[in-house]
Amino acid sequence: MSFKVLSAKLAASVDQELMSSGGLSIDQLVIYGTSGLCVNLLTKVLLGGDGLVAARHLKLWGFNPSIYYPKRSSKPLFQGLETQLKNLNIEFIDSDLDPHTIESKFQLIIDSIFGFSFNTSGGIRPPFDELIKTVNKTTIPILSVDIPSGWDVDEGYVSGGLRSPDVLISLTAPKPVANHMSQNTQHFVGGRFIGKEFAEKYGIDYYDYKGSEQTLKLSRE
Repeated sequence: MSFKVLSAKLAASVDQELMSSGGLSIDQLVIYGTSGLCVNLLTKVLLGGDGLVAARHLKLWGFNPSIYYPKRSSKPLFQGLETQLKNLNIEFIDSDLDPHTIESKFQLIIDSIFGFSFNTSGGIRPPFDELIKTVNKTTIPILSVDIPSGWDVDEGYVSGGLRSPDVLISLTAPKPVANHMSQNTQHFVGGRFIGKEFAEKYGIDYYDYKGSEQTLKLSRE
């Protein structure tokens, strides 16, 4: 299945409309895209900031997620999500991570540190630069949400960015970075929350999800 890509500027417009006139919240946008795929892949996970919603649902589905969230947001939405996760006794990792600890404890890393709006011109700042270096020293499979952290949404890999993920899941529609993935990267689209009219308005492919599935596997051909 071939796919159309959605530029960063247009993707921002799509998200803005979905969260305004569309009536969706940011946590809905995250969970509709990622958790349906995650539940088929893992028993323990390591998550970044925007994976908070996925962590909550994975815990409720009987999995055992842990969260590494070194720079916490003061926004009420994210503080509320933190409270929910702590009430579910989900582990927040407060110490620095090392490759050995990651290798010994986790089966999959969900990379959701930066989104498609990340500006690569200023480089990756602490503490995320060291975190990405640490993850790159592991062999644990990585699932990246929308784009691999530290990559340019249009041009692809940038020095200092995350290694090419094993799985890329594009929310709503693929971004140009999807065309720069390794041939070994499995690519999925997720987020079954737009109708045909909305898709036509933004030139997005209207995907034929099967049954109750929230994700669909894509190919470059």
